[in-house]
Amino acid sequence: MEKIAFYNFADEHGIKYLEHEELSKHTSFKIGGAAEIFAKPENAEQVSAIAEFCGENKIPLLPLGKGSNVLISDNGISGIVMHFGSGFGKIKLLDDETIYCEAGTSLAALCNFALENGLTGLEFAYGIPGSVGGAVFMNAGAYGGEIKDVIVYADHVDKNGKTGRFTGEELAMSYRHSVYSNKEYFITGAAFKLQKGEKTEIKAKMDDLLGRRFDKQPMDKPSAGSTFKRPEGAFASALIDQCGLKGYRVGGAEVSTKHAGFVVNVGGATCADVLQLIKDIQEKVKNETGFFIEPEVEILG
Repeated sequence: MEKIAFYNFADEHGIKYLEHEELSKHTSFKIGGAAEIFAKPENAEQVSAIAEFCGENKIPLLPLGKGSNVLISDNGISGIVMHFGSGFGKIKLLDDETIYCEAGTSLAALCNFALENGLTGLEFAYGIPGSVGGAVFMNAGAYGGEIKDVIVYADHVDKNGKTGRFTGEELAMSYRHSVYSNKEYFITGAAFKLQKGEKTEIKAKMDDLLGRRFDKQPMDKPSAGSTFKRPEGAFASALIDQCGLKGYRVGGAEVSTKHAGFVVNVGGATCADVLQLIKDIQEKVKNETGFFIEPEVEILG
């Protein structure tokens, strides 16, 4: 990549960036090599400019939010990683029951904003350690709720830098999937339609679901959340447990002893460790149960 051209471009558009930023600092797995360039846009106009620049110069461009559902290569990422962080996290009310927030907003911040405004419908998302952009991208869900239940529309920038919006059925949301899963767009924000509720009841439900999450999941160790998608007719965690894989380890990567559906970083795990562990799990589950379990975590680089 011609870095001088990028430096001049970034300075012209007021875009903040870092060189050779360790991505392990920006993922919940605490795994990943360095980004060649780590760009930090703070508005949709800057996202559009970056996308257009990368398209014209044939530079690889990868979006990253809170990094809660990704496994990044030990070799890092070439080109530009476009980080949707706290500077891209504005939230506002569009009307009494509709919230709009930027893609870098954490789900925790969104849920707390809904609580403050007495709005119910997002409690299921409290405790999911991701950003709004990532949640829309994969139609995140938990405890019987999914993003598709509450989303009205999502705004985006395409690979040519043009802005757009998908609404309703255009979002094509299904289990851990959306129209954005093909990576042709960069999500910049989304609107959610909720309902009026009692703050005390909303808070009680949020606390209950968060408590359940801490009781059943290995929240004390770095992970990318649930490692595998649910296969039709079964549950990945039950299949892995059935195969006696709890505690099975490759290097610093381990099948959680608390919840078999989670691969955790018990210290110094590499991407290679996790990939080998995933492969071992898949082979054993397939051989012993007949089910093939597909990773839910997105593997990058």
